Amino acid sequence: MSYTILLFDLDDTLLDFGANETDSLNKLFQQHGYTFSDELFQVYNSVNKQLWADYENGNIALDVVLNSRFSETMLRLGKVVDGIEWENQYRELLGNGCQHIEGALEVCQSLSVSHRLFVITNGITQTQIKRLKQSGLNEFFEDIFDSQSIGFQKPSKEFFDYVMSHIKDFNIKEALIIGDSLNTDIKGGLLSGIDTCWINRNSQKCSAEIQSTYTVANLVDIYEICTPIK
Repeated sequence: MSYTILLFDLDDTLLDFGANETDSLNKLFQQHGYTFSDELFQVYNSVNKQLWADYENGNIALDVVLNSRFSETMLRLGKVVDGIEWENQYRELLGNGCQHIEGALEVCQSLSVSHRLFVITNGITQTQIKRLKQSGLNEFFEDIFDSQSIGFQKPSKEFFDYVMSHIKDFNIKEALIIGDSLNTDIKGGLLSGIDTCWINRNSQKCSAEIQSTYTVANLVDIYEICTPIK
């Protein structure tokens, strides 16, 4: 199959969100006089995951996730803090993080010569745009599509319907979704009828329900599917 339109996920596909998150959280808690221990991370991670799950299931608004995750985390530790203030500070720190996944610059630079590149991300508009610009990858992409601006998240069909309708001369047969998440990127491709490439970097178990068109171990392996022009 000859693909000309490549839809790249951002976090943990092109940019290392895990490294950015850990660094940003460490700085945030230090600013408020707390040592960011493994125990503290586990509490935050538990609260954060549950809030995002509630949001994805339509039970709470995005603002509730963002503005309460730190206040709820600290409440579990017997502390009362201003969740909105902490979130704003965290958002600033997170927006400054732009650690690359290995091979990201090379892949985007080489493929942008012969392909049309777009970012598709579940994230906060301002933060994701800032990170992409600071990473030096922004120049290789025609556009960035984020869930906050669209009003729907991956893997919903509505998200991908919006993306397809806002890319000029979009041809579904020439499009490929590239991402690390089965539940958002690959499932989104299945729901919208777009071919997918799953970057299974950590040798995760394959899903019988969510089958990717292609599976590769690392980002640079997509050259096997999309050959750049030298």
